[in-house]
Amino acid sequence: MPVALVVLLLDISLIYHASRTERLQPWAFIILMVPMIGALAYIVVELVPEWLGSHDVQKARKRVASKLDPDKYYRELSDRLAVTDTIANRAALAEECVVVGRYDEAEHHYDHILSLPMGHEPLFALGKAKAQFARRRPADALATLDELQKSWPDYNSAEAHLLYARALQEAGRTDEALEEYQALLDYAPGSEAKVRYGMLLKLVGRIAEAKIVFTELLIQMKRAPRHVRKAQAEWIAIAEKQLAG
Repeated sequence: MPVALVVLLLDISLIYHASRTERLQPWAFIILMVPMIGALAYIVVELVPEWLGSHDVQKARKRVASKLDPDKYYRELSDRLAVTDTIANRAALAEECVVVGRYDEAEHHYDHILSLPMGHEPLFALGKAKAQFARRRPADALATLDELQKSWPDYNSAEAHLLYARALQEAGRTDEALEEYQALLDYAPGSEAKVRYGMLLKLVGRIAEAKIVFTELLIQMKRAPRHVRKAQAEWIAIAEKQLAG
């Protein structure tokens, strides 16, 4: 059988599989436009993970698929919301809107949720503040977080506190930002707050204090379990670079 015919039959089979499993976009285009290579890519990215069932492989597949079609999950969530308009569906879409850079739409969804009796929750106010901060509107994010604290005075969130500190920094309120970062050091999980605190100290010329923060963090991470170091690898690398520079 001619090789060209074999490739054609393989492409047709894979496109049929993609259509049956709701993967037609963007795979049909890739398979047809890049013969053989497109087919191999589909097999490696989509079929092999299914056969192996590995969690890590599945995560890798999702990363590749996201790069090929970054709006795929957004479209799925939009369709789901169109069929069933629930708080859970709208919140999932709002969160994905932030991921794909649709910040204004995300804020609209969070506003809608917060206007509902069952949706007036601090988690959704935090989501709105995230969208505003991502849109480079730190003053609006601060206002939303201030309102959150006023409406739910007992709500404690290291994530919200860190976002507040970052928004203060972006708004040029450096001294207040330093105070908020420092307050986070004793209870915030992970290394992000410490690294951001050290970087801001360095930015304002408090070099010696910044070095102490970075050094203490790196010592702490060397003593931490391997899985913790792996989870904090990004911030460890930044701390090392800041200390070296």
